[in-house]
Amino acid sequence: MKKTMARMAATLALGALAVGQVQAGDGGHGSGACSHGKLPQLSFIDFTSPNIDPAFPKAQLTIKGKLSLPRKFKQGDDQPGCVSVNKKLPAVLILHGSAGVDARGDFYEAALNDAGIATLQIDMWEARGVSGIANRPALPIFTYPDAFMALAFLAARPEIDANRIGVMGFSWGGVVSLGTAEQAYTGLFGGGRQFAAHLAHYPVCWGANQVIAGLPPANSGTLFRNLTGAPVLIQIGSLDDYDKGAGPCNALAAAANATHGKLVAVNEYPGVTHAWDRLQVSVVAADPFADLGSYFRTGVMPLVRITPDIGAAFESRGKAVKFFERHL
Repeated sequence: MKKTMARMAATLALGALAVGQVQAGDGGHGSGACSHGKLPQLSFIDFTSPNIDPAFPKAQLTIKGKLSLPRKFKQGDDQPGCVSVNKKLPAVLILHGSAGVDARGDFYEAALNDAGIATLQIDMWEARGVSGIANRPALPIFTYPDAFMALAFLAARPEIDANRIGVMGFSWGGVVSLGTAEQAYTGLFGGGRQFAAHLAHYPVCWGANQVIAGLPPANSGTLFRNLTGAPVLIQIGSLDDYDKGAGPCNALAAAANATHGKLVAVNEYPGVTHAWDRLQVSVVAADPFADLGSYFRTGVMPLVRITPDIGAAFESRGKAVKFFERHL
C-alpha cells in the first residue's frame, strides 16, 4: 500500500505536465450554420496520462479518444438540436466497461449531443494493450488518472465550459465515475479540478469501502465516503449479477446521503441484467468481481449475464440526459 501510494504521489508532477501536452486531432466538420445535413463535429484526440500501475512498465500513457461537439447555428438560424456559436458548451466524459469501447458510448453520445452537450469517449484499454476482462488492470484505481487527465483536456478546450464537465461510465467505467466523486482521489489526481456531476451505470457497488480478501488491503474497494459535493446518479438493474440486484447500490447511496444530504440517487430497473443498454447480442462473461466477489472466498469463477433491453436502454438514456441537463 505504501509503495503504491508513493508511486501515485510521484506521478502527480507528470500528470500536471500532461495537462499542458494535450493534443487535438484533426479539426471537426460542420462549421457555420447548423443543418441536419452537415457532418457531425468529430475530432480524434489524444493526451498523456501518468501510469500508476506497478504491473505496467510505462511511466506515461497516451490515451486516445473521440471528441464530439453538438452542431452549432449562427445568430438568427436557431434549429432544434443545435447550440449558439457564441456559447461555451457543457461536456460529459464517457468511460467504457471491461469489454472496451462498444455501442453504449455512441448510444449516449448521440442523445447528449442532441441536447447541446459535448462528449468525449476515451479508450483506457488501447494504451495498455488490454483486450478485456482477462488482462485488464487489477483494480479500477489504476485508471482514475485517465479520467482526471481527460477532465483537464476538456477544461482546456476553448469550446468547453470548464465548470460544467460531467462524467458517466459503464461497469468498470461506472466504478471510475464513482471514484472521481471521492475527495481522496480528486486530491491525488485532480490537480485542483473536479467533475460537476457523476453518472455510474451498474458499478460494482458491493466493493465500495471494502477490503477484499486476496487483493491488496485498503487498495481494493473504491473509497466513497468523503464526496466532493457534486451530484451522483447510479443506474442499476434488479438482476445485476455483480451486486445480485440493487441492494448494495441502495445501501451505498443511503450511507453517503446520511453524511452529505440527498447527494446520491439510485434508479433501479426491474427485470434487467447487467449492461441492459448494450444493444448488441446477449453474452455471458466470467468475472471474479461478480456475485458479490464470491471468487475471492471460494475460488469458483462466477458468471455475468449481459442481455439487452431496448425499453430500459432508451429510458435510462433519457434519464441520463435529463440528469446532465439539470446539473451541468
